[in-house]
Amino acid sequence: MTKQIPFVAVLMALQSISLLGQSHVAEPAVNLGDTSFLDGPAGPGFVVEQIGDAAHDGRIANSTGGTVPGTGSVNSVSGLTHVAWLSHEQFLGGWYGMEVVSAAAHVNAGAQGEAGGLGAFTVGPLILQWPEQRVFGMPIDQRAVADFDLPTGQYSRDSGVNPGSNAFTVHPYYAITAFPTKRIETSWRIHYLWNSTNGSPPISTGAQSTQAGQAIHFNATAAYNIGKGLWIGPNAYYLKQITDGKIDGVALHDSPEEVGAIGPGMVWHRASWFLYANAYQEFEARNRPTGQKLVLRIEKTF
Repeated sequence: MTKQIPFVAVLMALQSISLLGQSHVAEPAVNLGDTSFLDGPAGPGFVVEQIGDAAHDGRIANSTGGTVPGTGSVNSVSGLTHVAWLSHEQFLGGWYGMEVVSAAAHVNAGAQGEAGGLGAFTVGPLILQWPEQRVFGMPIDQRAVADFDLPTGQYSRDSGVNPGSNAFTVHPYYAITAFPTKRIETSWRIHYLWNSTNGSPPISTGAQSTQAGQAIHFNATAAYNIGKGLWIGPNAYYLKQITDGKIDGVALHDSPEEVGAIGPGMVWHRASWFLYANAYQEFEARNRPTGQKLVLRIEKTF
């Protein structure tokens, strides 16, 4: 089974709530578990995809994993529309292409505030998808993508909760799927994240500028094909911030974010249609809201 186009980078619309009772600059919302099974196989063509996310973060974790006093739960829903294309022509041995993602979200953070609207607009000017190869007889599908998030989302300095981040991000990734046997797959997508400076942070922070730290995060799966196009198995994600965030150019120590998650998932496909469902329970969170997440995704390839 081979799809005609890769699942390229998908970013949640909602911007993480800035400085939620903590001395740190929140990372923007990124692809944590939004892509999963059979991530690597692809070929020339188009894809149109709709993704829905629902998350309930029952608490906000501090730098030691404990709960930040005086903060409540955060609930959010988001929707993303993704269109991508791969050419029949090749560059560096792979088909090249491009993508765009538009997003919208609604976030309810209780006493911290509530907001909804459009999020960042993602542009991926370069996709490189390599044809399937074999390593020790095992099929391998892989690609590399350069993605950029534009600061076009709804944003207000008067609010601490915003769908947009008011910052530009560089967000490349590498994805690979291996098939150890005909009915078993494992997929991995590894991202790097760099954030520009926000020169107009929320007034409530009292800051003139903020910059979220750099981060690495990945999605991982293992699935078994039980037949008739249905794959089931565990899906997981992990994020680790690797540099300190900054407020007014000053690094904030003990502020980096970290979180892991795991849960059950499935993908069912029939002809050119694909339907995904993924559930996650987070653990070992540091300096960020944490809880449960559900992702539903429908895709049509052309």
